[in-house]
Amino acid sequence: MQIFIGADHRGFEAKNKLVEWLQDEGHQVTDLGNTVYDAIDDYPDFAIPVAQAVVKDESSLGLVICGSGVGASIAANKVKGARTGLATTVESVQHIRENDHINVLALSADYFDLDKLKQLITTFLVSQPDMAERHLRRVKKITTFESSLI
Repeated sequence: MQIFIGADHRGFEAKNKLVEWLQDEGHQVTDLGNTVYDAIDDYPDFAIPVAQAVVKDESSLGLVICGSGVGASIAANKVKGARTGLATTVESVQHIRENDHINVLALSADYFDLDKLKQLITTFLVSQPDMAERHLRRVKKITTFESSLI
């Protein structure tokens, strides 16, 4: 699977370890930065390109990491077609992937260790969007609204 990943300074170390782990798991990983540690970088500079790449390649998924996960989630969701969710449990990741059809997962580097991040990511990668009519209807309402924006 093609996975795009990006992180600011607070997620930098975790991102680098996750890139290596994901590649070892057989995934094609594109690291959209930061590629060098910069203590004053900004999460939108990495979350937005990840979301753009995922929207462009609909068969891919994205991971964005910052301190809390919230800022990266907000930034990525500004990209038309990106459905970014922040989850804190395996159950919540499965729920938002299946019901809300997220294509980008936002993660917290400050509140989770590497093992927990791997559990959340694994759940994200193996879960599939539920194609039940109610979920499709809700996602369509979002995409219809996005299409109306200038």
